[in-house]
Amino acid sequence: MAAPYPDPLRVAFVPGVTPGKWQRVWRDRRPRGRLDLIPMMQDAALAALAEGTAHMALLRDVAADETWHAIPLYREAPVVVAPKGSLVAGLDSVTLVELGSLDDVVVLTVDLHGGSGSDAVELVAANVGVAVMPQSVARAHSRKDVVARPVTDGVETSISLVWPTAAAHPMVDEFIGIVRGRTANSSR
Repeated sequence: MAAPYPDPLRVAFVPGVTPGKWQRVWRDRRPRGRLDLIPMMQDAALAALAEGTAHMALLRDVAADETWHAIPLYREAPVVVAPKGSLVAGLDSVTLVELGSLDDVVVLTVDLHGGSGSDAVELVAANVGVAVMPQSVARAHSRKDVVARPVTDGVETSISLVWPTAAAHPMVDEFIGIVRGRTANSSR
């Protein structure tokens, strides 16, 4: 006899994304169906989708195309992470122009495709510079010796639920419903 739910549905997620609430709803609705949440860097998650080792992924700035379905879920505001006690830390918010005009302030590049942002936060804590990143990434790597301030003119990032257009896992629609907030009794 075939299992009532194919096991498991594997969902990758990038740093800063917190899929725990969706996992709790999944457990309530599918007590026998397993959901594996796998933290990955963006490039690794895309490779896992292409290889089939992940069925879905919560990714930054991926749009639907011939290869991927993508449902935009929410947008993230950018922040600048700066050493506590720095000039930037004393501001309520900052613009990119203001950051660029500050003498002796190095704006570090944050690689969110191959990295988690933690290296940039480590450098900021060592007073090497400041780093602009999505607010959720800064929150995930928060420390007592750094602060995050909103960047009012920075580019927002988009978090989307992404899965291949071909050979979708049979439980993809169930997870989509959970992420979109459908109740157990609602119809598509």
